[in-house]
Amino acid sequence: MKRRAPSDSPALFSALPVMEKLTAPDFSFELEAKALGYWPVAGTDEAGRGPLAGPVVAAAVILDPDNIPEGLNDSKKLTEAQRERLFEHIIETALAVAIASSGPERIDATDIRKASLDAMRRAVLSLSVPARFVLSDGRDVPPGTGLPAKAIVKGDSRSVSIAAASILAKVTRDRMMKRADTVYPAYGFAKHAGYPTESHRQAIKDQGACALHRMSFKPLRAIQGKE
Repeated sequence: MKRRAPSDSPALFSALPVMEKLTAPDFSFELEAKALGYWPVAGTDEAGRGPLAGPVVAAAVILDPDNIPEGLNDSKKLTEAQRERLFEHIIETALAVAIASSGPERIDATDIRKASLDAMRRAVLSLSVPARFVLSDGRDVPPGTGLPAKAIVKGDSRSVSIAAASILAKVTRDRMMKRADTVYPAYGFAKHAGYPTESHRQAIKDQGACALHRMSFKPLRAIQGKE
């Protein structure tokens, strides 16, 4: 008989409302896991899969169920000011948080999906309070944690723990790219965070790539005339 991997938990959450009925992330997935004996529950997410430069950053968060910050949501649905405010609130109130990243070299050596999942794995395993279950955004769970896990499509809009992780990852990465702008000012990283904007593409054409660029990305090679 085929043995299920620890992360393969299809029976969990089957009774939860369908995604279309949810208007904001809540604590339902976490409470369902707790009812089944899994606690504490960590949410994990990443930021920066799409840019042509810079790291992909992942965060893992175990929220305090009695002190969940108001306004948690998918980081992309929040303003920069809202993300910054919630970043500090999450750090202050969560039971545990951890952040990890995979740089351009790791991304190029593997691929962006594997590099993202590896950053998520390291974030989960770095939590000061060990998680007993993991909720991850997307279709994949980070391998190698040794923990049961559930991947949730659009999880940052459905689970407050994943939403909190998305905010930590996004704010951290944006700050990293602003610092990178002081080292490589010709590319405008502080404005576009490495995403393929028109100005970024033109800078690559004019300056060539720098050490932060993901040389394995087809759009980057196309800009350089190598595709």
